[in-house]
Amino acid sequence: MNLREKLSGRLSKNDVLGLAKQMGDDGMKEELYQLTLDCNSRVAQQALWVFQHFGDADNEWLYPRHDELIDRVMEEQSETRRRMILNLLVRQPFHEDSLRADFLDFCLGNITACSQPYAIRALCMKLAYGQCRFFPELLDELKATLDMLAQEPLSPGVASAKRQIMQKIMACRKKG
Repeated sequence: MNLREKLSGRLSKNDVLGLAKQMGDDGMKEELYQLTLDCNSRVAQQALWVFQHFGDADNEWLYPRHDELIDRVMEEQSETRRRMILNLLVRQPFHEDSLRADFLDFCLGNITACSQPYAIRALCMKLAYGQCRFFPELLDELKATLDMLAQEPLSPGVASAKRQIMQKIMACRKKG
């Protein structure tokens, strides 16, 4: 099977699920990952779509590429690919000793950016919390950022993400 050729055609969700299950060995995953960088937008997007359907065990294969994914998402011009990469990052662990201020700033900035699609704003909320949860002063900054959203009407998805993150912030404060 020529994976690039397969990804350049029209795929159904069942096709994507089937491809995700076929990516058993690291060589196939690496080939798929390289296709997320393809110059053909359809191939790159569909490769990212396959990664989004990896099971938890297979998803761990992306952990060593954590910083590379962060770099990519901050430079990505396509909103679709940016959303897909953010979805991959949401499934990755963030650690206290590896906080990236540039990525935290990116997430905080996109939370309040009305020009960003709702999904990107909601994902940035989740990712910002994942990074801030270790530091009370950063949780305060995240809360202040979320409080700024009271000035605008929010989609149900963004409002739900905000509510969930605010609950997590309050729970962290009670522990501390």
